[in-house]
Amino acid sequence: MVSILAQEPSGAAHERSSGQYATHDVTNQPPPVAPYDASEDAALLEGLRREGAAWAEEDIRRLGRRAGGAEAQEWGEQANRFEPELRTHDRYGHRVDEVEFHPSWHHLMRVAVAEGLAAAPWADERPGAHVARTAGGLVWGHTEAGHGCPTSMTYAAVPVLRRQPELAKVYEPLLTSREYDPGLRVPTEKRGLLAGMGMTEKQGGSDVRTNTTTAWPSAEPGVYTLRGHKWFTSAPMCDVFLVLAQAPGGLSCFLVPRVLPDGSRNTFRIQRLKDKLGNRSNASSEPEFDGTVAWLVGPEGRGVKTIIEMVNCTRLDCVMSSATLMRKTLVEAGHHVRHRSAFGARLIDQPLMRNVLADLALESEAATTLTLRLAGAADRTVRGEGADGGEAAFRRIATAVGKYWVTKRGPAFTAEALECLGGNGYVEDSGMPRHYREAPLLSIWEGSGNVNALDVLRALVKEPGTAEALFAELALAQGADTRLDASVTRLKSLLSTGSEAGARRLVELMALTLQASLLVRHAPATVADAFCATRLGGDWGHAFGTLPDAADVDGILGRALPGGE
Repeated sequence: MVSILAQEPSGAAHERSSGQYATHDVTNQPPPVAPYDASEDAALLEGLRREGAAWAEEDIRRLGRRAGGAEAQEWGEQANRFEPELRTHDRYGHRVDEVEFHPSWHHLMRVAVAEGLAAAPWADERPGAHVARTAGGLVWGHTEAGHGCPTSMTYAAVPVLRRQPELAKVYEPLLTSREYDPGLRVPTEKRGLLAGMGMTEKQGGSDVRTNTTTAWPSAEPGVYTLRGHKWFTSAPMCDVFLVLAQAPGGLSCFLVPRVLPDGSRNTFRIQRLKDKLGNRSNASSEPEFDGTVAWLVGPEGRGVKTIIEMVNCTRLDCVMSSATLMRKTLVEAGHHVRHRSAFGARLIDQPLMRNVLADLALESEAATTLTLRLAGAADRTVRGEGADGGEAAFRRIATAVGKYWVTKRGPAFTAEALECLGGNGYVEDSGMPRHYREAPLLSIWEGSGNVNALDVLRALVKEPGTAEALFAELALAQGADTRLDASVTRLKSLLSTGSEAGARRLVELMALTLQASLLVRHAPATVADAFCATRLGGDWGHAFGTLPDAADVDGILGRALPGGE
């Protein structure tokens, strides 16, 4: 047989070996985005100062640099690649009901707790402490979203436990600790605790009043035994859980520790871990209670009223996490288009791509600005500021409005940001598919879109002060933009004629009007004008990237993507 190589023209082998036919040279690909500064966000820093937490700026900037660092970004990737594993029994056949996590999960948790992103603000007397926590979440969330679930629930558990002072006295100092102390042990023997919650069941979901888990009083006052099956209980390795169950007096709230004071394991049988679309780093489980020991929190029959403060807190964190995903994916998209060329020019220099990025930037800034305003309202409410109760009423309705709208915008936003990377964004190791899978969760958790929209209607009917508080907020921007004024007028008209079937339309208009009013008051004119023209004035299409020619795209991008182009 004659060698093919022997038939090549003279010098061909030499040309091939010298690189003329090399196939592995990498060109026109962006470098890694890390390290970057996740706190380099004008809307975030301005909101931090405006809402009373300027004292935390240095810490937020330090945390932002760490969040965007290569090490923390790798932790986020590994925590999702090496998913938690359920171990129901030990080698001898004893039930242990433990979930094992990759070390990267623990690294992320350790930083989050140490930085005060769990319940630490409840022990911090400085005004703005809750705002600082939210800002910290907006930057540390650039690592990954799953570990934000146990920190969020721990934060939200404290005001609920305060309904039962004797329990709060024992557990609150440990829940507000900045020490991450994993592992199941007697709670009072640990340096810090995490809290979860078990509300939903398979037959009812959001309709928790249909829960069938039962709670029967024991001989010891305030102590009950539970029997039932919960459907979606995240972070099962938390130390304590707030659980709803049917007591003789009706649906009630209970505290369930994983380990009892005598060191024995409470009955908390984990039937399985959920095989979820996203949020893969975080274990979500179905626990079974059978003679499980629990302590009553609040009066019997007032379970929903007792636990509702937890829901208000976690809904704010849903808004925060959606805003974080928007900002994270915008940063990724902006980085890619600065370094990628097509058809003879960098993508960042092409007008249509600039329109897409600027439109995303408007959405991101509106989400971040609203998030920090809600955090400010929460901070002032829990501190009892505002004798007229206006901030509390505003917080009540605006948090539900923000939860509905910002989380609803997340999936469309992350899909568009992913598309900016083209095929590269569709590949798993870009990280964008993980963000895309995460986005829908935040609209589902703590009540899906319909639940939140109907909750807004309920607040308007049963708590008339909420409408007054919302319009008082909107009035602060009155006369600054005719499109905004017209939107407020439309909103008042819809309120007077609204129906349950039209709840989504009403809440959407509330959200857009509120976001526009905040941008008109606090953002540069280029941002506010483009937002009002598109979201309120109708000069917009049905997809991102349809800003009008009059929009100051350069000004918007210069603010949203600092660092030069």
